Amino acid sequence: MSRHNIVTDISIRYWSSPDPTFQPDSWRRIEKDLYLHTGCGKSAWLLVSQVAQCDLEPSSLVVTDVRISSTLSPRERSETWEEREAGFWVQRRPYNNDLQRAITGLDVLFGRDAVDPRPQWTLLDDPLQLPDAPTSTPIARLTMRRGASTPDPAKPMLRAREDGTFKIVQISDTHMVTGVGSCNDAMDADGNALEELEADPLTVEFLSSILDKEKPDLVVFTGDLLHHNILDSQTTLFKVVAPVIARSIPWAVVFGNHDDEGDYAQSRSAQMAIYHSLPFSLCCSGPDNVYGVGNYYVEILPFASPGSPIATLFFLDSHGQINDDMQYPDYEAIQPSQIKWFEDTSQALRNKREGAAQESSNCTASTQDGSDRSRENDKHSLLMFFHIPLPEFANDDNLFTVGGQRHEPTMAPHVNTHLYDALVRERVVAVGCGHDHVNDFCARVKRRSKGGADDSPYGPWLCHSGCAGFSAYCSYGPTRYYRRTRVWEIDGVTGRLKTWKRVEYREDRVDEVGLSRLVKAQRGL
Repeated sequence: MSRHNIVTDISIRYWSSPDPTFQPDSWRRIEKDLYLHTGCGKSAWLLVSQVAQCDLEPSSLVVTDVRISSTLSPRERSETWEEREAGFWVQRRPYNNDLQRAITGLDVLFGRDAVDPRPQWTLLDDPLQLPDAPTSTPIARLTMRRGASTPDPAKPMLRAREDGTFKIVQISDTHMVTGVGSCNDAMDADGNALEELEADPLTVEFLSSILDKEKPDLVVFTGDLLHHNILDSQTTLFKVVAPVIARSIPWAVVFGNHDDEGDYAQSRSAQMAIYHSLPFSLCCSGPDNVYGVGNYYVEILPFASPGSPIATLFFLDSHGQINDDMQYPDYEAIQPSQIKWFEDTSQALRNKREGAAQESSNCTASTQDGSDRSRENDKHSLLMFFHIPLPEFANDDNLFTVGGQRHEPTMAPHVNTHLYDALVRERVVAVGCGHDHVNDFCARVKRRSKGGADDSPYGPWLCHSGCAGFSAYCSYGPTRYYRRTRVWEIDGVTGRLKTWKRVEYREDRVDEVGLSRLVKAQRGL
C-alpha cells in the first residue's frame, strides 16, 4: 500500500499574537503567517488535516477540490461544498480508493506574480480574503497537489552538442522579492531613468528573453537570487528558477551573501532542499564535512559516448557578510575545508580521466606513452562558480583585463584564504562570480617572478556577470547601467573557451572574447 497522506479537511486559524505557540492535534500547520508578519498584532495560519492512505475507508471524506470565492451559485452549493474562513470553499467526497482525484498536498505562496514550478501543483489565481490585510502585503494564494506525488526527478546528464560545444548562461544578482517589488536604477533604451515600475516581472521578462535567444545547455545562478529581508523565501526562489524549468534547461545554484539574510528568510540548507527537489536541478548541499552549503561539482560529457568529460564545473559557497572592525562591509572567506575538498576532488577526477585515456590508448595500441592522456587533459576545461570575487582581483594594477569594465571597487573578503593559489595549481581556466553589480569584466592576475614583475597574464580568468535583477542597485554614483548576464561556450573538441554578455536593449553579443588557457602551473605554488 502506498504511504501517501491525503487531505481530509482544511481550515484557517487566527491568533491575536503574531507568533503563536501551536499545539498540534489532528491538524498540521503550514508554517507561513498568511499576513506575512504585517498583521498589526495578529497572525493567520493554514491548517491541514491529513490521513494516511492506508487508514482511509472507501466512505471516508477527502478533499477533492478547493475554490476561492465570496459566493457560490445555488447549483454549486451542494452538500459536497463546504464554506471555510477567508473566502475559500472545500469540496469533500468519499475516497472510494481514488487517489488521483484526492488532494495530497497544500501550500501557500504570496503575490500576484507568484508561480509554482513543481510538477502536479496548481496555484489558484484568486487570493485568500483575509480580514484587515494591509494593501501593501503580497496576497496569499493557495497551491495544491492532486494525486500521488512523483519522486524527485532524476538529475539531468550534461552532454555537449553534436558540434562539441556546450553553452552556459550565468545569471547573478536577481535580488527578487516576495511580491512584485519596485525597480531600482532602471532605464529606457535611450538611457532615461525609469521610475515606479514593478521589478520582478521585468526581471522575469529579461531573463526569459536571454534564455530564448541563447537556448543554453545549462543555467548557473551565481548568488543573491533573493533580496535581503525576504518575507517568504520559497515564493521568491520559485520565481527565479521557473523560467528555466519551463524551458526544460538544467540549472545549478550557488548562494550569495543576501540569500538567507533577514528575520524571516529560510536557511541555506532549507533553500537548497527546495532547489534540489525541483525539475532539471543539479543543486546539491555538498559533503557534510565541508564548510558551507552548496559545495558540489558536475561534469559535462562528450556528445557521443564513450569518452572522458569535456569539462568539470565546481560550485562553492562563498558565504555572507560578517562584522569586522578592519573593513565594512566584510565577508566570510571561503574556508580551508572547501579548498581542500576542491583540490582533492579535482585531482581524483583528473586521475580518473587519465586512467580512462590510458585504457583507451591501450585498446587502440597507441605507442605514444602518455601523449593521449596529456592531450585529453589539455582539452578538458575546469571552471568554477561562486558569488563573492577573490581579493586577488581587487587591484587593477595587478590585472590584465578584457571584455568589460570596472565601475565599482571589488568587494572581496578582508581575509585571504588563498583559494586563488589552489585554482592555479589545479589549472582552473575561469571563475564566474557576481556580487559587484556594475562590474562586468574578465581579468587575469599578472605573473610575478623572483626577478620582479612579469606582465604576462597568469592563472584563471575571473569574469563578473553583472546584475540581472531590477530590484537591485545597478548604478555607481550618478551613473546607471543596464542589466546583463554572462554567457560561456566551451568547445570540447578544441578545448577553447569563449564568453560574452547579453545586455538590455541589445540584440547582439556584447564584449565577446576568447579566453586563453592557463599556462602550466608549478605544483609547489
